[in-house]
Amino acid sequence: MNNPHTNAIKQLEKVAKVLRPEYEDKRLFDKAINKLKKPDKIIEGTVRIKMDNGSTKIFKAFRSQHNNSVGPYKGGIRFHKNVSKEEVMALSTWMTWKCSVTGIPYGGAKGGVIVDPKKLSKTELERLSRAYARLIAPHIGPWVDVPAPDVNTTGEIMAWMVDEYEKTAKKRYKTLLENPVATFTGKPLLLGGSKGRTEATGLGGFYILEQLVKKLKLSPGETRIAIQGFGNVGYWFSHYAHAAGYKIVALSDSRGGVYNEKGLNPDKVLVCKQKGGTIGDCNCTDKSCSNKGTRITNVKLLELDVDILAPAALENVINIKNAKNVKAKVVLELANGPTTPEADEVLSKNRIIVIPDVLANAGGVTVSYFEWTQNLQGYYWEKELVLKRLKNLMDEAFLRMWDLKTKAKVTARVATYMSAVKKVVDTMILRGSI
Repeated sequence: MNNPHTNAIKQLEKVAKVLRPEYEDKRLFDKAINKLKKPDKIIEGTVRIKMDNGSTKIFKAFRSQHNNSVGPYKGGIRFHKNVSKEEVMALSTWMTWKCSVTGIPYGGAKGGVIVDPKKLSKTELERLSRAYARLIAPHIGPWVDVPAPDVNTTGEIMAWMVDEYEKTAKKRYKTLLENPVATFTGKPLLLGGSKGRTEATGLGGFYILEQLVKKLKLSPGETRIAIQGFGNVGYWFSHYAHAAGYKIVALSDSRGGVYNEKGLNPDKVLVCKQKGGTIGDCNCTDKSCSNKGTRITNVKLLELDVDILAPAALENVINIKNAKNVKAKVVLELANGPTTPEADEVLSKNRIIVIPDVLANAGGVTVSYFEWTQNLQGYYWEKELVLKRLKNLMDEAFLRMWDLKTKAKVTARVATYMSAVKKVVDTMILRGSI
């Protein structure tokens, strides 16, 4: 099985070889790269909660803080049965690059609990959330580490964590030294959340798509897109792409999907999924599900002959076993780490453009940054302003990458990482922290 942290290190080492000649002091550069290969700190522990039946259960929990040279650590919290120390280490590393790419003043972090939240009642889920907040409370804060939702966590869970963090801070300091609301992002609007946060990751990916299509001189109406993953990110990306005239030919969730060469309406597919529980279960013969599509597996979806393939679900879905079968012209990584380093080499040899996750899905953390800024100011923006500022940052990040890709004659991933890693290394050197 692929170790995600090993993959993250391989990506860093690859770009380091390209960057190293630019630095006069090679020893200092090497020292910075070696420091970036592991997180600054890993919080690892257990959380104990009382279940509804009176029993007690213990869950393993983590928080990885990768690097804070550019600003406070930033990253989500996931509740999933497959969470591991290696996974949060990798995700925290990618978060450092993601924040650097868009130019927001954060470093990377990630957290998680090994749990299947579907097996918990709502009251048990709240107890788990509060217990996790108490575990990490000494290590977070608006100028230290700013967590957010991730897989299987929500705005409501962030609200519970904010409340628990505030109680913990009051006990420790007897008074509040900071605004606890600014310690978490992805919160409900009533608790200081930002307008536009729900669709931010998928919409940010759409903004990248728009810039890419211009560079490749494609016509939206003739651009065929297949999307693996129909959660929040996959849905909003498909929604905006369809509204702009792109042809969504395939959509899938964890149990399979639907394909139609004439195009699918993702909003109607969502209605169908909500009725049947999964895209495949609706058979897509109902008029509510667009044009009588046919069932397709997730494996086959990745191998479709399309213009844009957007993996928006899990890590490592494009790997050494199936990379040679990918026929898309572009892979737009909306998920975190969907392509292994070995597969990336195959795609590059086959002249498939890969827009990396740290750029393609950076819309979420960008609007989280906006939320944090609004919390610190106590001044909130209208949705139109949030989305306008998101578009500006995503467009600028893409254009910087494309310009570097063209000048250095490297892949989009290498160009993205060159920009991100160089900024972090230069900041570390400027601070004198290495």
